[in-house]
Amino acid sequence: MHITARVDYAVRTLLELAHAPESPTKADGLALAQSIPPKLLETILAELRRSGLVASRRGPDGGYWLSRPAAEISIADVIRAVEGPLASVRGERPEDVQYTGYAEPLQRVWIAVRVNLRAVLERVSIADVAMDELPDFIAQLTADPQAWQRRETVSPTVDP
Repeated sequence: MHITARVDYAVRTLLELAHAPESPTKADGLALAQSIPPKLLETILAELRRSGLVASRRGPDGGYWLSRPAAEISIADVIRAVEGPLASVRGERPEDVQYTGYAEPLQRVWIAVRVNLRAVLERVSIADVAMDELPDFIAQLTADPQAWQRRETVSPTVDP
């Protein structure tokens, strides 16, 4: 899975807002706190507002805040708000792709990938991360030393 800068920035923005639930937070303060390019942040905030994850008010007392409790916003919700579906194949949902011949079982692989993404991303909330109280299954998954090992792409070898 490729986590885009937009997703990373959106999650970090919501984490900042989760720590400031008392009053609206200005976009420039969010940008500064997380080193997010201000123009890009404005676009992301608009998407988060359209998706119902944040609310805003204009004016000197204005800013942004979470539109619902951080515990009710999953990482999956954020990804869907700024990037669309969690898993897609050539821009289509995995259940909509069709393969023939030897590739026919591939659709089930893409569905399984989506199931596993959901298993993590829908069960971790903004509050979990903001309060550093991740679900136990995250500790179990990341305790495996292989989880931290980078897998390199295999390069074809050339015989001299």
